[in-house]
Amino acid sequence: MKTVEQLYLSVLSYTPPIWATAVGAVLLVLTLFLSMFLLFQHLSAYKNPEEQKFLIGVILMVPCYSIESYVSLANPSISVDCEILRDCYEAFAMYCFGRYLVACLGGEDRTIELLKRQGASSSKTPLLENASEKGVIKHPFPMNYILKPWRLGEWFYRIIKIGIVQYMIIKTVTAVLAVSLETLGVYCDGEFKLTCGYPYMAVVLNFSQSWALYCLVLFYTATKDELAHIKPLAKFLMFKSIVFLTWWQDVAIALLYSWGLFKSSIAQTLQSKSSVQDFIICIEHRCVLRALSISMCSLPSHTS
Repeated sequence: MKTVEQLYLSVLSYTPPIWATAVGAVLLVLTLFLSMFLLFQHLSAYKNPEEQKFLIGVILMVPCYSIESYVSLANPSISVDCEILRDCYEAFAMYCFGRYLVACLGGEDRTIELLKRQGASSSKTPLLENASEKGVIKHPFPMNYILKPWRLGEWFYRIIKIGIVQYMIIKTVTAVLAVSLETLGVYCDGEFKLTCGYPYMAVVLNFSQSWALYCLVLFYTATKDELAHIKPLAKFLMFKSIVFLTWWQDVAIALLYSWGLFKSSIAQTLQSKSSVQDFIICIEHRCVLRALSISMCSLPSHTS
């Protein structure tokens, strides 16, 4: 218990360098300004709410990440709480992205009908070379050794939907557990120790997130031709990079710290894993917002 108390006191006494908070503040203001401008563009052309409401939910992920990262950078003592709030919205944003794609297909009923027609077709051109034939989605390596090919239809749609929703549920449950473990002093954010809760959370969330993104990949594979009017590939790649790469970046930084390999001057100045991650996100999401505005701002042709 003494060690936990010492660690807690060291976190409370740590003050981030002025240059880091100053740079983070400038980037935060710029990100918020551009985010509001992008949102205003969508709201001023709010002609198809069934699609745009979910798209707005995805766009809001960038300012959410930026605000959380800056607050956590400026006040490391509440970094775990801030990360939990960010993670919960991230799960919601993934759900919004999936719902956005379904809305662009005309809703759940029309999406299921579309998949049923594809599943019943025996002469449809393969969606991807060597990936689908006769209305069947074949899993890529190494999943093809675990799962049998999936035929397109209502069952396929339900599996994809469950795969996305399960991430929302697991993310929320692990967030509550993280708060409880942090209160007890056994969460140990960024530390890979058997007596800490962080490594177990990391493993569970990694599998949950990977499965949700894999389901999105399969859904994109099955509907990419019908979604061609919204240029889904750019949107999908951008969203996947925000969610998946940010997560692995956090894990990589934690591993480097635990192995004592993160010895750059910036890392030594910021002192903690969470502060380094927060500072990097403040920088990244200014660039991410620019790419997001390019990939997300275009509306379906039938909404204009």
